[in-house]
Amino acid sequence: MRRAMNVRPAAGARILLAIIPFLLIAVVYVLGSAERRAANPNDKLLPPVSEMVQTTTRMATEPDRRTGEITMVADTVSSLQRLALGLGIATLTGLTLGVALGILPAFNAAGGSLVAVISMVPPMAILPILFIIFGLGELSKVALIVIGVAPPIVRDIAMTVQAIPVEQLVKAQTLGASTWQTVLRVALPQALPRLIEVVRLQIGPAFLFLIAAEAIAADSGLGYRIFLVRRYLAMDVILPYVAWITLLAFLMDWALAKLARSAFPWAYAGERR
Repeated sequence: MRRAMNVRPAAGARILLAIIPFLLIAVVYVLGSAERRAANPNDKLLPPVSEMVQTTTRMATEPDRRTGEITMVADTVSSLQRLALGLGIATLTGLTLGVALGILPAFNAAGGSLVAVISMVPPMAILPILFIIFGLGELSKVALIVIGVAPPIVRDIAMTVQAIPVEQLVKAQTLGASTWQTVLRVALPQALPRLIEVVRLQIGPAFLFLIAAEAIAADSGLGYRIFLVRRYLAMDVILPYVAWITLLAFLMDWALAKLARSAFPWAYAGERR
């Protein structure tokens, strides 16, 4: 008996199935936009695709009269710099503390509960505190990303290291490995593939924290631009910016997935396609 869970579409069918949902969303949007414009020619909620393309082209190619910069490019560069710095610090912190918590029982006993409690604190709730302590500059925005992303990475890596079979650790010590050598030769190689996966899962939250911080206090950035034009109901700017943020997040996720499979193919040997 053939079961649905065992039906695997061919390569061409997979591409077609992936495209269909996006086509349906596009059709629904175009029909909704046309209907609203027919009822109200001045409607701003669902601008026509042609209007969004025109606005996006202008913001992505023409210098701003006030600053002389290309608006969309400047916003993208500002946001990606903050995101890269925040994610980078969070990733390094998560790997270091996670491996330490997972491999050192004494360190886990001392800091495991603290990390668990910190991970439960809503990062958005402490954003005003960060602005008070670090000011309205770049540091507070980066700090929000680190505080929001690092604790889940720490806990995930710690659980990954703790899940390593005890036999591997005992065997490494039997062969004369020190704690540091056990970390480098046993724990770290098994933690790195999971690190990339958990960073992929944190891309969305990282963008959320970034946009929230930029919306409150910034003079450039993708989140800043979205909340700046919202007062004018400029959906022809907001929707393309949302789509652009989504594309950036997707490309980051795709790049990390490719990196993980090329650097650690053994970790995905039993993966279902």
